[in-house]
Amino acid sequence: MFDVIVAGCGPTGAMLAAELRLHDVRVLVVEKEPEPTSSFVRVVSLHIRSIELMAMRGLLDRLLERGRQRPVGGIFAAIPKPAPQGLDSAYDYLLGIPQPVIDQVLGAHAVDLGAQVRRGSAVVGFEQDDEGVTVELADGDQVRARYLVGCDGARSTVRKLLGVGFPGEPSRNDTLMGEMAAGAPPEEIAAKVAEIQQSARSFSFGPFGEGIYRVVVPAAGVSEDRAEPPTLEDFAQGLRAIAGTDFGVHSPRWLSRFGDATRLVERYRVGRVLLAGDAAHIHPPAGGQGLNLGVQDAVNLGWKLAGQVRGWAPEALLDSYHDERHPVAADVLDNTRAQVALSSAEPGARAVRGLLSELMDIDAVNRHLIEKITALGVRYDLGAGPDLLGRRLRDIDLGRGTLYDRLRRGRGLVLDRTGELAVGGWSDRVDLIADPAAALDAPAILLRPDGYVAWVGEHQRDLDEQLTRWFGEPATPSPGSPSH
Repeated sequence: MFDVIVAGCGPTGAMLAAELRLHDVRVLVVEKEPEPTSSFVRVVSLHIRSIELMAMRGLLDRLLERGRQRPVGGIFAAIPKPAPQGLDSAYDYLLGIPQPVIDQVLGAHAVDLGAQVRRGSAVVGFEQDDEGVTVELADGDQVRARYLVGCDGARSTVRKLLGVGFPGEPSRNDTLMGEMAAGAPPEEIAAKVAEIQQSARSFSFGPFGEGIYRVVVPAAGVSEDRAEPPTLEDFAQGLRAIAGTDFGVHSPRWLSRFGDATRLVERYRVGRVLLAGDAAHIHPPAGGQGLNLGVQDAVNLGWKLAGQVRGWAPEALLDSYHDERHPVAADVLDNTRAQVALSSAEPGARAVRGLLSELMDIDAVNRHLIEKITALGVRYDLGAGPDLLGRRLRDIDLGRGTLYDRLRRGRGLVLDRTGELAVGGWSDRVDLIADPAAALDAPAILLRPDGYVAWVGEHQRDLDEQLTRWFGEPATPSPGSPSH
C-alpha cells in the first residue's frame, strides 16, 4: 500500500511527488502516456515565484542551463512596458524553457528522491473509504493508497470521477499555436505582421531562429475534440483569413490549439481525494500562468499532505490547501479574463487597452500587474499581523549560503535575529537559524516549507503557538514553553 497515488506526471504531479518524498512519504505516480514527451514542443515561461521555488529545492541551476532569461516587462496582455525596477526578488526575470525540459528535470527529481513512476497507466476508476482509496487502472490492476491526488490535466479523469463541480465559461474561441518554416521573404512577413497586429492582438507570426516562426492565429471555429491536434492546413486557412496569405508555411515542428474556457473546481479536496494544477483550474494562456499555478499548488499541498500522512499535521492543515489556493486560482482566472478582453479588436476594448497602457506608465500600476502575473503579490490570509505575514520571503544571504539553500529539505524554518529562540520538540520538522546579521526587517520569523511567512515576532511563547498551529504538537516539550 502506498501513502499517496499521484495521477499525472506533468510538472504539477512530478513536483508534488518530489515534495512528498522530501518527507519520506511512499508515492506512486501513474501516467497514461507510455513515454515522456521528447519531441520539440512549445517553450513556456517560468515566472519569478516558480523560479524561487526551483531555487529553494536546488533545481534552478539545471533549468538555467537549458533555458533563456528575459525581462518580466510586457507580460500583462502583451502591453509593451518595461519591467519595474527593484522587484522584491533575487530572481527578477522570466525563464523561457521547452516544457519537455521541465518535465524531465522535475520527473528525474521525483525519481531521485524515491518516487515510483508507472507509465502507460491511466486511472479509470477509484473508490474511497475511511482508510484510503482504491484506484483502478486501465490495464485492470488495482492499487491502494491513503490518498489520491489528481494532477491529470484539464480533462482530468480524477475530477470527473469525483463528481465535483467545475463551474465557469466554456470555450468560445479557439486559437492555433505552432512552430513552422515559411517560404515568404522575411521582410515581407515582418511588414504584413506589423500591419495586422495594429488591430489583431490575438495574432502573431514571429521568427524563432533558424528560419522557424512561432505562429499564433485564430482558428476557424471551436474544436469538438480538443485532444485532436490541428493540421498545417488549419494554420494555412487561418492565416489566409487574417492576412490574405499563408506565407508559404511548411515543415511544422509542432502544432496545438487552445481555447478560452475558464473554469475553477468548487472544492480542491473531497475526503481522501485532492486536485491540483489544470485538474482544478483552466484558463486561457494569457500571461503564461498555467504551469506556474500548478507547480505552486504542488508546493503548497506537498508538506501539508505529508504532515497528514506522517501523523503530525494539525486537524485543519490539509484543508488550508483549498482555503489558500482556491482564491489564488480565482484571481488568475479573473486576470486572464481581463487580458483576453483587452486583446479584442472591438473599439471599446481597444480604448480600454489604450487607457490601461497609459496607467501602466505609473510605476505602482505596472508593478502591481507584474506582481500579480508572477505571483509575487500572493498573500495568504493568516490573520492580523505585519504586512510580511502570509507573504513569501525573498532569498537573502546568511552567514553560510542563502536562505533558499536552507529550505531544500522542505522543512519549516525559524530565522532568528535575537539569538533567544528555540524550536525544541519541533526540531524533527523545523530548522532554526540564529543570525543577528540577517537582512530581515523583523526580530524573527517562522517560514513554512513553501517559503511563506507564518509568524513574525520575538517571544518564545508566541512562536510555540504558531509552531503548534502549523506543525502540530511537539515531539517533546520545548524548554520554557507551555505544556501541550
